[in-house]
Amino acid sequence: MKAPMPVVPARADALAVTPPAIAVEDLTVSYRQHPAVHHVSCRFEPGSLTAVIGPNGAGKSSLLDALTGRVQPSTGRVHTGGLKRGGLAYLPQQSGIDRSFPLGVLDVVMLGSWPRIGWFRGATTEQRQHALRALAQVGLIGFEHRLISELSVGQFQRVLFARVLMQDAPVILLDEPFNAIDTRTTADLMRLVQHWHAEGRTVIAVLHDMAQVREHFPLSLLLARECVAHGATEEVLLPHHLKRAQQMAEQWDEHADWCAAPAGGSVNPGLTS
Repeated sequence: MKAPMPVVPARADALAVTPPAIAVEDLTVSYRQHPAVHHVSCRFEPGSLTAVIGPNGAGKSSLLDALTGRVQPSTGRVHTGGLKRGGLAYLPQQSGIDRSFPLGVLDVVMLGSWPRIGWFRGATTEQRQHALRALAQVGLIGFEHRLISELSVGQFQRVLFARVLMQDAPVILLDEPFNAIDTRTTADLMRLVQHWHAEGRTVIAVLHDMAQVREHFPLSLLLARECVAHGATEEVLLPHHLKRAQQMAEQWDEHADWCAAPAGGSVNPGLTS
């Protein structure tokens, strides 16, 4: 059964909370003393739509992990501008999710309300209706009672997008949101991303498809563990930037000595407001 087209409102509604600017200051994220992100500094303006791109192993997902607070920096800081609990929605890669657990579609979408519900309060009728509307918006009317193990890759990605809709967060991070899904699902979900941008949300997405980036994302951050270029997409995706990123990725020495924090830098400071 093919999912119907998502119901995306024609007009963007105003956000209840204006997203803050997110500033990354001299950030290094390391695993076993080897940096995945190396002294990166950049800034994501409120309401911006940014693609994070780069060669394999460039540190793109690690950057998102630092923005969410899932990993602690080895050096540097992430300034979230006083973003409150529930103010950031994160869509992980499907490959990192165990779909064998017997969870229903509606249950997964309802997890988007967890920051507001907490562990010890049940969902309200209004929240359940909100979850059903989110499923309708991603084209999954009638799927609420299915198990996630019964879904195709594209259908499950729609469920994850519905969970993000449920969170209603001013800042949205997407890690390879269109990987291994069909063209129709990609187009439907891209319309949701465009709608979030029109609403004034800050959206940061890890992507690999350069044509997709050029067509839909006005801003790009090109990583090769270090920041190669950041700004308007047409200026970032210049041949010499892409060549430099590839060269940096190929020349990176996994066995090099760990570098010390620069003067004035901090170690393991975590997130700051």
